[in-house]
Amino acid sequence: MRAVVIEAFGEPEDVLTTAERPVPEPGPGEVRLALILSPIHNHDLATVRGTYRNRPELPAIPGSEAVARVDAVGPGVSGLSVGRRVAVFGAQNVWAEYFLASARQVIALPDTVPDETAAQLLAMPLSALLVIEDLDLQPGQWLAINAANGAVGRLVNVFARQRGLHVLNLVRGSASVTALRELGYEPVLDTESEGWRERVDAVTSGTPIAGAIDQVGGRAAADELALLAPGGQLIAFGLLSGQPMQLDPAGLMFKQIVVKGFWAAKRIEEIGAEQHGRLVAELVDLAARGVLRLDIEAAYALEAAVAAAAATQTPGRNAKIAVKP
Repeated sequence: MRAVVIEAFGEPEDVLTTAERPVPEPGPGEVRLALILSPIHNHDLATVRGTYRNRPELPAIPGSEAVARVDAVGPGVSGLSVGRRVAVFGAQNVWAEYFLASARQVIALPDTVPDETAAQLLAMPLSALLVIEDLDLQPGQWLAINAANGAVGRLVNVFARQRGLHVLNLVRGSASVTALRELGYEPVLDTESEGWRERVDAVTSGTPIAGAIDQVGGRAAADELALLAPGGQLIAFGLLSGQPMQLDPAGLMFKQIVVKGFWAAKRIEEIGAEQHGRLVAELVDLAARGVLRLDIEAAYALEAAVAAAAATQTPGRNAKIAVKP
């Protein structure tokens, strides 16, 4: 079978190759999956570089999430038949014609969920849904999120609406403001515009902001902390700026702000099976009803993995890049 392989860690354009590998055989509790579509996540490229927390043994096949069809089932697997279309996340060796996954990682999907959405259903959406749950807000309350024009920001808007929450979207640049407004996500404030903080009370009608999600770090985290009401929560979700969070100690102390980090892989391990099942069921339902839709900008064959990685790192994308067999 064809597979994307790395023999050493490094920049994707230097180390991604395509090679023939044996078709894997499923062991007890495993299924063999035939790849349909796999999105390229930032953590996939970090794995290729060797900078992600979990470093695979080399040589390795990258990729962690996909929509696929069950091709074979191992001993002890029930409820999954050959030919069934499924979503899977947290798998390994995904960028190949065939790969293995634990049957417990696999979610059967209704036909009404498009492949493009199914391929991305269990990584970013589950993270966005879980971080909203961690904020533990009540209907009618406000949360703020920076870098709101990205995939996570858009997902947070979708899920917040389902819970009756209001979102203050913070972005940089007028183009990002326009993009979110075209999707109907309001209010949106450009943090590069003069006097944007003074407009917060107007767009929220003076309602306190109870929670904030920081994807940027640096001064952007300080801006969000300044917006929070006493007793609010600030969750560190990303580090797009590459800079440590700059937080005002006085604001933390006098407003009794709680700051905590969020790492999806760890949080998914920590939540119980009941909560995990409930959240996944909610995602599948929203996707099946068309409320949750995730697009793919372009899909590249396995042999074009270098071009796919380059496209992923090109600014200005509106959707994910994916690989396909």
